Amino acid sequence: MFLDTLAHNITTNPDKPALELLADDGSTEIITYSELGNRTTRTAQYLKSLGVIEGDRVAVQLPKCMPFIYLHLATVQLGAIFLPLNPAYPLSELSYFVNDAEPRVFIGDATKPAGTYGGLNGINGLDHLITLDPNTSVWLGEVEKLESYNPTLPTDPDQIAMMLYTSGTTSRPKGAQITHGNLTTNIEGLHEAWGWQNDDVILHVLPIFHVHGLIVALHGALHTGATAVMMPKFDADTVLDLLQTKRFTVFMGVPTIHRRLYNAAGDKTIDLSHMRLMTSGSDRLPDDLFFGYQKTFNYILLERYGMTETGMNLSNPYQAERRVGSVGMPLPGVSARIVNPETDEPLPDGEVGEVQIKGAHVCKGYWRQPEKTAEAFTEDSWLRTGDMGVRAEDGYFTLKGRAKDLIITGGLNVYPPEVELVLMEHPAVAACAVIGCPDPEWGEQITAALILKDGQTTTEDEIITFCREHLASYKAPRRVLFVESFPQNALGKIQKAKLRETFC
Repeated sequence: MFLDTLAHNITTNPDKPALELLADDGSTEIITYSELGNRTTRTAQYLKSLGVIEGDRVAVQLPKCMPFIYLHLATVQLGAIFLPLNPAYPLSELSYFVNDAEPRVFIGDATKPAGTYGGLNGINGLDHLITLDPNTSVWLGEVEKLESYNPTLPTDPDQIAMMLYTSGTTSRPKGAQITHGNLTTNIEGLHEAWGWQNDDVILHVLPIFHVHGLIVALHGALHTGATAVMMPKFDADTVLDLLQTKRFTVFMGVPTIHRRLYNAAGDKTIDLSHMRLMTSGSDRLPDDLFFGYQKTFNYILLERYGMTETGMNLSNPYQAERRVGSVGMPLPGVSARIVNPETDEPLPDGEVGEVQIKGAHVCKGYWRQPEKTAEAFTEDSWLRTGDMGVRAEDGYFTLKGRAKDLIITGGLNVYPPEVELVLMEHPAVAACAVIGCPDPEWGEQITAALILKDGQTTTEDEIITFCREHLASYKAPRRVLFVESFPQNALGKIQKAKLRETFC
């Protein structure tokens, strides 16, 4: 499995850089494969000292840093379940995740304001609430005092390795249970499809609390014995300079990142044809950006399609046509089909329907939500993605929108019910509807339409500030509209399609 491959790389390439962390001051911290293995096993020993055993959850809310990676690998090495949490989550959202997952250990960021995690005390099952400063080596020094050991790696592919929360259309997030087998299958499929090589060097600019940055990018590099250069904060001008002047061969981004790189280039032509692989995902790549990249950078971006529950599903070919607007064809080991969403019956090529996915990479189900798990799968084990798409006769898939009003902003998923629940807590709001409107930089802009209570007043700025206090900042509306009424159907349901037609 993937841990065995990593162990092999640690043994055969002990002195090769596995990770390089670029600091804000221009310095670089280099961690060899041998050091990565040593620090991972010592961190596992540290977790064992806290009582962590197989099946326990370990929740981590840290920025992009080396301790995050050591904790991640150590947790799955022990057979425990790693729960990465977005550093932007405020206490109200953290409380939900910790109450739902019941981790034995929670590790947070000591640089956050005092009292940030106080509300987590007393949650059932949480034995240790620990904070560490990701910018210092104090914690690491304590860990390195522990004896290293030879771990017995998990051997059951059905054992849960990670839990990643994905927003649901009915307000509360669901914990997708990702097994060791899921991870291994997906990484090996991407290795075959994208031609990962031992001498690859990836410039890693993505967050590492979700599938794209943690599994596709980081695990992809470690699986093949490559080097991942970690950039904690994305800066377009710096990235353009690095891609031109350094030894990078791989770069992965979301449309928002690629848009900023394209805009930063301005009228200049910058040749990035030396890059072996540059991918785009998490949202549809606009056609103008697809063609603009070719003109400005002399590179054709490779677009692909994945989701939290599955990792990667489809990809444009590495060596054949990368088709504009398409997310390509199924990866090795993946089956995909287009069906009538009402009947699950397959549709012929050229007809739009729901995309359904099957394969050993698909998650085990949702944590403690058997009803949601049952709803998500057909009787013959196809995953209902909720995404609408069409398959061409030559096998290329193209997405046509989302059946469940999902908003993707900056490559991150936002479901309207989460935002609407918060909006309804505002004392001036009588009714609300949240939609996504096209945005050239973010992909979609979160737009809130509000009906106010009689005699109440508020402002756009006040509403946005209120949401930012109760939600991660990327989920807060960027635009607020005040309306007298909503378009509704015969059952009184708000017709969001008509709202989008009117306001987007």
